[in-house]
Amino acid sequence: MNAVWIDDEVAPAAQDTKEAKAAKIERETHKLEKRLCRQMGQAIMDFNMIEEGDRVMVCMSGGKDSYGMLDILLKMQQRAPINFEIVAVNLDQKQPGFPEHILPEYLAKLGVEFHIETQDTYSIVKRNIPEGKTMCSLCSRLRRGILYNVARKLKCNKLALGHHRDDMLQTFFLNMFFGGKLKGMPPKLTSDNGEFVVIRPLAYVAEKDLIRWAAHREFPIIPCSLCGSQTNLQRVQIGNMLRDWEKQYPGRAETMFTALQNVVPSHLMDHSKHDFKNIRPTGLEDENGDKAFDAEEFPTPARSGLPGLQVVTL
Repeated sequence: MNAVWIDDEVAPAAQDTKEAKAAKIERETHKLEKRLCRQMGQAIMDFNMIEEGDRVMVCMSGGKDSYGMLDILLKMQQRAPINFEIVAVNLDQKQPGFPEHILPEYLAKLGVEFHIETQDTYSIVKRNIPEGKTMCSLCSRLRRGILYNVARKLKCNKLALGHHRDDMLQTFFLNMFFGGKLKGMPPKLTSDNGEFVVIRPLAYVAEKDLIRWAAHREFPIIPCSLCGSQTNLQRVQIGNMLRDWEKQYPGRAETMFTALQNVVPSHLMDHSKHDFKNIRPTGLEDENGDKAFDAEEFPTPARSGLPGLQVVTL
């Protein structure tokens, strides 16, 4: 059991005893497991992600997120009030150095139904993408098409992806800063070919909890840099920004994520989402009406301002 992530909060006298440390680790791990199950269960209920008779294809990459998703889904399956099936699927794209034995061995030991699909998309991408250019776009399209074929062959109607709360926040800010859109990563959506429903059961789960759970469960993690493709530098920038905010202002990530669930179209500027043109006085009070002469009030953070932002008084 890995205790690196546990904050050292025990009293000095208790620090000297291995028993006290072990007890604390066990308590914290139990709390973490309960939180992960509760958050996944809440997301499944809120968005009706899994229904009676579903056959869910859990997409396994070999990273901490997909391992965690499968692990918690299997726990939820045991206690769910409905019956549904789980099939773990990994796409071996023949990337140089990919340890192809790890996932089959892990999944067989777990006793879950699984399928390993082998398709040499790496060679296709290398032939078509010039040296030095990112391979992610073409690779993603090829991977998506293959996984749809696998889902069809395995008679799955749902595809579960391992994106978590932090991925969703990052996507929102990426679209806002670089794409000019208020658009995020939805917890549930139809596939682009309209044939399947894509779900993200980890929608409410923080990445730091998945890191802790992966360490505790000792998942055989497969590195994600085998293809040698460039990291998405824009996503890295956004990720660093969000981590800095959360470090300096604990709770900010949770507040921002809550905002994604509290959208007020009448207070944005998209006339296709709100009928601004036909607004007329109603003579009725409206708590959402504009308070043009009132200052906006927000909870005061422990330290004022946000890192990287400068307030200029004119």
